[in-house]
Amino acid sequence: MQTINELKLAKELIRFPTVTPVDAGVMKFLEKKLKKLGFKTKILEFKEKGFSPVKNLYARLGSKSPNFMFAGHVDIVPPGNIKDWTINPFRPSIKRGHLIGRGANDMKSSIAAFVSAVSTFLSKNKRFNGSISLLITGDEEGDAVNGTKKVVEYLKRKKEKINFCLVGEPTNPNRLGEMIKIGRRGSLTGKLTISGVQGHVAYPHRANNPSTIIVKILNELKNIKFDKGTKDFQPTNLEVTKININNTADNVIPAKAEATFNIRFNNKHSSASIKKRLNRIFLRTNKNYKSKFKIDYRVSGEAFLTKPDKTTYMIQNTIKKIAKIKPKLSTTGGTSDLRFIKSISPGLEFGLVGRTMHRVDEAVSLKDLKNLTKIYENILQNYFK
Repeated sequence: MQTINELKLAKELIRFPTVTPVDAGVMKFLEKKLKKLGFKTKILEFKEKGFSPVKNLYARLGSKSPNFMFAGHVDIVPPGNIKDWTINPFRPSIKRGHLIGRGANDMKSSIAAFVSAVSTFLSKNKRFNGSISLLITGDEEGDAVNGTKKVVEYLKRKKEKINFCLVGEPTNPNRLGEMIKIGRRGSLTGKLTISGVQGHVAYPHRANNPSTIIVKILNELKNIKFDKGTKDFQPTNLEVTKININNTADNVIPAKAEATFNIRFNNKHSSASIKKRLNRIFLRTNKNYKSKFKIDYRVSGEAFLTKPDKTTYMIQNTIKKIAKIKPKLSTTGGTSDLRFIKSISPGLEFGLVGRTMHRVDEAVSLKDLKNLTKIYENILQNYFK
């Protein structure tokens, strides 16, 4: 069997302008590669009213258990001003030992690494006791509605058993091998609207200024001490991200004020328990000020933790052997598609160094790409021993 070169494949993937949720033909391209390796594949396109349709790919080689799954995304963030790049972001180039292009870091190179790793593993193991599967989405950088979330629902309906999942997100801050993500905090966004009574600034007793109310509420929200963190998680934090009073006149008390906030919460809380706590503040304050409020919540995911087991420690030791550094088991950072996959499988995240993700001249070290491929292949060897 001919093995797949990770650098060549990474370049090929970068050439597809897959700005989320655009597919640009990448799923069919990957499907063809995987079929040649012996995978049974299915392109899954999901649609939901109000959101763009998204193509995803699920591929499986083998029918036995255990089923080890690699997961990742081929969608990317926009390149921004192309003139700021030293190259065309969709024409990958190698400079000073680095592959440059949009998605090189987050996370087309990781996908290239695990496809290459699988091809090498299969060339050495004509028969192995288990299955390997891949879940590739085109909706991680976007709404995350028609991507991994829907694929997981599909796999549940099909009663597809996944025994362990490795997500190839760029988890390392500065050096390959520093960090494995074994969980993530939950994410909840709230959009608060306060309705008061418009009036003349010189006659405040005839009005009810919603800005006064929203400032008081936001101050109270910022002063909540949710927790001190846990053994596995950093403390819960709330950040106000937008404040908007759409008022064109300086002598008019506005009728409405809006604010948006985001909370990253650890596993001491659920989105439901946080909503309950915040709603009490909104009700009490608006009752005192005789105003009305509306709150819209959006939950991106609940906090989750994969309790370290023998597979976690095997992966940690495999990384240490190749990267010459023992990775820390961490839950820091944002969230990932593992928040959906956790409902069907334990898993963790390990990928490249994330310093340049979403930046101009996004890049990956060629040495890191080679070593990551080697790590993924050794993980498969050790898992199926």
